Amino acid sequence: MTITAPRTPRPVDHLVLPTAGLDSARARLECLGFTVAPVGKHPFGTENVCVFLGDGSFLELLAVSQREMCEEEARNGNVFVARDQAYRFRNGDEGFSALVMGTHDATGDHEAFTKAGISAGNILDFFRPFTSPDGKEDIAGFRLAFAADLRAPDAFFFTCQRLNTPKVDRAALQTHKNGVFELREIVLSEVNPTDFQYLLQEVVNQRDVTAHSFGMDVRSATANVAVLTPQGLRSFFGIETSENERGLRLQAFVLAVRDIAAVETLLMTNNIPYEKRGSRLIVHKAPGQGAAIAFEAS
Repeated sequence: MTITAPRTPRPVDHLVLPTAGLDSARARLECLGFTVAPVGKHPFGTENVCVFLGDGSFLELLAVSQREMCEEEARNGNVFVARDQAYRFRNGDEGFSALVMGTHDATGDHEAFTKAGISAGNILDFFRPFTSPDGKEDIAGFRLAFAADLRAPDAFFFTCQRLNTPKVDRAALQTHKNGVFELREIVLSEVNPTDFQYLLQEVVNQRDVTAHSFGMDVRSATANVAVLTPQGLRSFFGIETSENERGLRLQAFVLAVRDIAAVETLLMTNNIPYEKRGSRLIVHKAPGQGAAIAFEAS
């Protein structure tokens, strides 16, 4: 008898949300009640602003700062930049392109992805300056291992290992006017969700999958990863997508808040359109916000 060793699911590290410009992204996020970190510069022509959450995950709003450098990096095998360019070519400059899982061994993940036939390319190591809210500077280092499926050109995945973590107090950056403290769920769409079961099991490092009439759920160490059919996406989030559109697409994410009534007041005060669905307040994507955001009471 073959005994299958148990797996330890990976936590969600962050979400990558391409945007046309960081100024518009920052303005939109601040209207939604988020505290936004200072601009971070990558050494390969992209830059970001981030929203850090109390559970250790974060949202990365990604923009192109030096197009020529990005194009050269993509030609030289930088998977992160190449996938960002491909996403923007197919979908425009606003969206939700990647789900990133945390890891302590990106090299081992790359080997596992290669063996499983889902590697998207070479490992990427990079370092960039980091400035804390109080002006302290340090260097942040990362190692990324990529996974993808050719049937899903508009979504990719990678694990992120921190090679150097700046010793800074992020409490101020993790405190938000909207009361958000946790990433609850990442929502993808696909006509037949189980066609991508194997890919997501490997990315999340989770064998258990819960299938239901609207799709499937794969539970990470920190948040649920849901793949919904077009009907499920419409029913739960009010998002329309074509019944003929194949391939995984990252559509939305759910955030836990301490006081849902306070969030509703904030949205009304800032003239942000939203809709109520069950216990959630859903803000659909807009310039500077490439995915639907659902706020949910804790």
